[in-house]
Amino acid sequence: MFDSLRTDPTFHPSPRLAMQAERERIAYTALLSPDGSRPDALAVVDLDPGSARYGTVLHRLDMPYRGDELHHFGWNACSSALSPMSGHAFVKRRYLVIPGLRSSRLYIVDTQPDPTRPTIARVIEPEEVMRKTGYSRPHTVHCGPEGIYISTLGGGGADGTQGRPGVFLMDCESFELLGQWEIDPGPQKLHYDFWWNLPRDYMVSSEWGLPPQFENGIVAEDLLANRYGHRLHFWELRARRHVQTIDLGANHQMALEIRPAHDPTKEYGFLGVVVDTTNLEGSIWTWYREGGQFHARKTAVIPAEPADASQLPALLKGFGAVPPLISDIDLSLDDRFLYVACWGTGELRQYDVTDPMNPRLAGSVRVGGIAKHTPHSNGSAFGGGPQMVEISRDGRRVYFTNSLYSRWDQQFYPDGVPGRQVLCHAGQDGGLRLDDNFVVDFGPDYCAHQIRLQGGDCSTDSFCYPSA
Repeated sequence: MFDSLRTDPTFHPSPRLAMQAERERIAYTALLSPDGSRPDALAVVDLDPGSARYGTVLHRLDMPYRGDELHHFGWNACSSALSPMSGHAFVKRRYLVIPGLRSSRLYIVDTQPDPTRPTIARVIEPEEVMRKTGYSRPHTVHCGPEGIYISTLGGGGADGTQGRPGVFLMDCESFELLGQWEIDPGPQKLHYDFWWNLPRDYMVSSEWGLPPQFENGIVAEDLLANRYGHRLHFWELRARRHVQTIDLGANHQMALEIRPAHDPTKEYGFLGVVVDTTNLEGSIWTWYREGGQFHARKTAVIPAEPADASQLPALLKGFGAVPPLISDIDLSLDDRFLYVACWGTGELRQYDVTDPMNPRLAGSVRVGGIAKHTPHSNGSAFGGGPQMVEISRDGRRVYFTNSLYSRWDQQFYPDGVPGRQVLCHAGQDGGLRLDDNFVVDFGPDYCAHQIRLQGGDCSTDSFCYPSA
């Protein structure tokens, strides 16, 4: 049945079938110029262990402008195209849609005919984004059944504070901007990440802050006054209307990455909260639907680590501790392991979330960190800490980079965050080990952010059918 629906062999009806697919051979990694002196770029990284160039950059595609701050890019189409609601019968996973968070510019990058040498197919200027959507600062790209969804962190005006941010839609074949997604936005005023359960017909979104709160670095006064985002929003997907808000408490500042269970029969997911302003801990929350209502519960905490003030940047000297700063989370396709990037302390944690209400620490690696500056296991220096995480479809390889956002990098890591991409091997039943032979060095002129794997990955695809 499903073979007749598959216009692209990288589309998979269920998470389990995706896990059985061919392993990744290349990655696309966003590179940022931390001082804006050169254009940002897209690196193509060799992931084939049988290749003579394993763990190196095969090609670099430079953008035509400076100051974009490339962020959470995604595919034009993915496994959600197998949904019965899909309006694009012959679409393929071919193009990368790359947002410039600072510039509000969008790049459409063609990965064909040679996936190792992508080219720019189209540039959508910020004026067009604003004119057709009313939004600015595009942030996260997700492919849905009927098109491309792009979240934003800004509204109108030069500083992005005139009107709320939201989500807009783009046609996945013509790349025309279709307009705002929301029909009834309810009380939602801030935005960050979003994702959904397609058959259950709901979407979840989270909150960071408005552009003046992040574009020039973290605003300490706003953080201490609990003015960053701390709410989850739930939406009826097809009706495009807001249905419920959950406030996590104002002290739980910056509710960022959302990771729903991949199997659409499971109505739960996870959220990472950057910092609790009462004690500097980070936290993982499990949200779920029960009795027709959504609920959220704090299910794991990661404490701050004491440190001498001489080891700390100016922003943290008065606290005498390093917060974990949970900047990313990612969930394996079998919904078994949740990976938590603690960018501040330099730790990547692996939790067994077989019981989503009781995450159990199953593995950990340390590299980088604000105070410890832990070298890689092969002895090489590592600036920053574990940041954007991407998991192979089979769940055995976990890749991560080390840059959060250029201005925040400069605040928390004043010595610089030279771009790195590294690999951990994950045990079948848990446990993590850094690969000594895989450390991609992008050089001192670039920071490294989002990773996408050829053929799809764990933070890209959403599935329409259960795992058998």
